[in-house]
Amino acid sequence: MLTKQDNETMTRVCSGTPAGNLLRRYWHAICPAAEISSEKPKKRLKVLGEELVLFRDGRGRWALLGDHCPHRAASLYYGTLEPDGIRCAYHGWKFDADGKCLEQPLEPKETCFKDEVKQTSYRVEELAGILFAYMGPEPAPLLPRWDLLVREDGAKKIVVLPVHKCNWLQTMENSVDPAHTVYLHAHQFKIRGMKGGEYYGRKIEKLEFEEVRGPLWAGVLKKRTFADGNQLDEETGHPLVFPNMLYAPQGPDLVIHFRTPIDDENTYVIWMTFRPSKDGARVAQPARPPVEYLRPLKTPDGEYEMTSFASQDMMAWETQGPIFDRTKENLGYTDRGISLYRRMLKEQIRVVADGGEPLGLIRDPEKNDIVRFEVSRGQSRDEFTQTWFASYSDQTAEKEQHQAE
Repeated sequence: MLTKQDNETMTRVCSGTPAGNLLRRYWHAICPAAEISSEKPKKRLKVLGEELVLFRDGRGRWALLGDHCPHRAASLYYGTLEPDGIRCAYHGWKFDADGKCLEQPLEPKETCFKDEVKQTSYRVEELAGILFAYMGPEPAPLLPRWDLLVREDGAKKIVVLPVHKCNWLQTMENSVDPAHTVYLHAHQFKIRGMKGGEYYGRKIEKLEFEEVRGPLWAGVLKKRTFADGNQLDEETGHPLVFPNMLYAPQGPDLVIHFRTPIDDENTYVIWMTFRPSKDGARVAQPARPPVEYLRPLKTPDGEYEMTSFASQDMMAWETQGPIFDRTKENLGYTDRGISLYRRMLKEQIRVVADGGEPLGLIRDPEKNDIVRFEVSRGQSRDEFTQTWFASYSDQTAEKEQHQAE
């Protein structure tokens, strides 16, 4: 269990908090780029506890500004977009994408007051149809070009989940808790007679957790060894990417899960799914991947459906409470990955508090062409993809043959 102070330190994300200061050193997925269009050119959103407005100016520059005008705090979302910025609806003050005040039309013309005013502004970049924001100090690290975002040998799709009404840390600790698949997923599928329970219901013989501190990514690699009779089946492993990503196979796809804290009690979850082509051939890509919005994961009377991975995970995370009180938990042997991740998180919070640079930031453009994950035993992510996909295809073929017989 944690102390109350440690729990507060790791969960709170607003500006000036220890975890908030750490998280602001990384890029965060904030929404699909397709959500900004000529029909809907602005979007209000909250990231790391800050209320923001997102738009694109007439020059095509992405802009992410504090939503409340620095004059009298009216919402800039209701302002008017102009080629060089956004004009507040209250008194007409105009700001560009960098937060510079361009005009104060009702102030005396001879004043230089506008030069003294600056609105909060943050960097935004688009990659693979997803908008990412950087809200930390300069110089900003490079936006990582994760392999699934830039590879061309497969089909991409963006999936947006319903907002999770829980603290971000609850979503991440689940990612280093591979034991939960037995009951939260396998058992729930089995008792409903659904496909999937058989595979995930296999006996887990061994759980291993490896701390990764590579030059391009850091995190925890988790691996299960299943016991099928007298034969052991060892996973290659897949990583929790520090601080708030999961990279994992999901059915026939490979998926990056981005978990962005909205505030202390709500989390935005967006996936990039990638389905490799069987022969490794290049797949024609649309300008932006299609976007799917998952329907609500609860029944009309407010109960969790428990018929999908997403609804099962949401149940587990949200019913822990808006911010899980970890002073009341009792960790067991299978929770070693959670303890390892927490140690890394606490350590990196201290690094930032002491003025240092946390793990996993990329600053060298030559190393950022395509960021592949190295998995255990030196096996590259491409090799893992081929091995895993071949295994999946073989299993599917066996099932289809069995059904045909």
